[in-house]
Amino acid sequence: MLLTETGRLDSLQIQQLRTFGENVNGLGADFAVCDSNGQLILVCESGSLESDWKSILARTIEVFRNPGKSITGKPFIVSDSILSAVLTAEFGKPQLFALVNMPPQTKSDAVAERKSVSQQKQPSIILVDYLSLLLESFQSRLKTEKHIQSFTRELSQAYEELALIHKLGASMTIRDSDQNYLEMVCKSLAEIVVAEGIAILLEDRSTGSLVSVAGSGLVEFDRAGKSLLLERLTAELKQGKDALLDSNAFSAFRYSWPENIQSIIAAPLYGKDRSDSPMPGKSDAGRLIGILVAVNRLDKPDFDSADIKLFSSVATNCAVFVENGRLFKDLKELFIGSLKALTSSIDAKDKYTRGHSERVASIARWIAEKYSEVEFLDQEQIHNIYIAGLLHDIGKIGISEAVLCKNGKLTDDEMEYIKKHPSIGAAILSQIKQMRNLVPAVLHHHERIDGKGYPSRLAGKDIPLAAKIIGLADSFDAMTSARPYRPAMQIEIALNEIKNNLGTQFDEKIGRVFLESNIYDFWESLQHKSADLFSEDEFAEAGEKAAETVKIEDSNAKI
Repeated sequence: MLLTETGRLDSLQIQQLRTFGENVNGLGADFAVCDSNGQLILVCESGSLESDWKSILARTIEVFRNPGKSITGKPFIVSDSILSAVLTAEFGKPQLFALVNMPPQTKSDAVAERKSVSQQKQPSIILVDYLSLLLESFQSRLKTEKHIQSFTRELSQAYEELALIHKLGASMTIRDSDQNYLEMVCKSLAEIVVAEGIAILLEDRSTGSLVSVAGSGLVEFDRAGKSLLLERLTAELKQGKDALLDSNAFSAFRYSWPENIQSIIAAPLYGKDRSDSPMPGKSDAGRLIGILVAVNRLDKPDFDSADIKLFSSVATNCAVFVENGRLFKDLKELFIGSLKALTSSIDAKDKYTRGHSERVASIARWIAEKYSEVEFLDQEQIHNIYIAGLLHDIGKIGISEAVLCKNGKLTDDEMEYIKKHPSIGAAILSQIKQMRNLVPAVLHHHERIDGKGYPSRLAGKDIPLAAKIIGLADSFDAMTSARPYRPAMQIEIALNEIKNNLGTQFDEKIGRVFLESNIYDFWESLQHKSADLFSEDEFAEAGEKAAETVKIEDSNAKI
């Protein structure tokens, strides 16, 4: 007996076939399992026959490939001495055959009809029955295993889909940009759905057209193609469907698509109704603000109903994120506008300091960004430094204009009085829960490294980093701005003053970063641009980088 395993059969299947072979050998016949590529998988020989397996296999394949002969689901006779049965017929894989080579004394009986039930069966008839039972048992076991495998795959996919939905919810950080979050969505979805390309299109709120913002793989739609996709998805939604699904896998396309598309799925992103939006597609679920689309399923012929459920769930998460982000952006702009109005009212008390708070905020942000290249500062820290810069002089609201706008040298008492503005500002902000983290920067922005500042005479490392940065920005703007008692300094003189006071008034590391930056170009832009241009979004806006391989158009569109 010779046993050869190739990985096509598991150990239980091998044992089943081996047991069958031993029984066949007891009847003086040889048994083998082969595939349609001409390879022997298993051989059980009785020792009484000389079996030419190469010749037997060739004749078996020839009969099997005869289009006029139906041999599926039952044993078939290859020749006077050879019986065979198709054990497996998996799509895309070579078929497996069970072959029985019968002994010479049974050859005349192999093709005979059974004469009566009561007649004793000849060995050939017994072998046919044996092979029929083997085929029935083997097919039943294969069917059970396929059901188990299918259930396991479905269970595994369901787990992956649940894990993806959980991940999307857990990753939904309001301060993240649309692109960063949506790119993560596409890449995570691509790990579950094997497709040529996945992309997310969002509305451009200024034009109502779709723009590509994120993707994984290759998805190309020009402007006309995006409009056509939107039109067809809208038509499907009006018919009560949850998504657009179309392919030529099992029938012709319902719609005409570019030649490179073989299958496509598109799910809607629904947002809140906005009467001022030109985007079509309003429904009971909301107004269409975008599309999650994928093309060309690679691991199976077409997208299916399970994919529709998954894409619809993912699209819902994306829509919630986008809508929340837009709402947050609107609130943030309102917040920044309110701060600007407040600081402008403070600056308006003194015409010589008009715009001072916004300039200090912009300079402080510049310094913080440059400093973050040396020592790590995250975007939230830089944002807080900017806001603290806007509010650093808010305490002056409690200082008399007679002192604040005095044209001439202040008396000692007046100087002590005006030095109270950091404490007044800190007291104001401490009453606002969301701004308490800004209090240290506002309170200590007039401290000095040598401990001679105010109000707490802190020194060195005891001074908060944000306060050091704002203090430097405040001094630089004060030196380069005109005052009633002196003209504005030339920028070179102001920079030299900062250099000479490193380690005493200013932190040396922060000062060096500022002095070594491209301050002249920044200063030039600060002088020639209106103050309004410096109320930039401090949280990350929609990132400039979209899908690595997705064709992005209308990159300047407002989303």
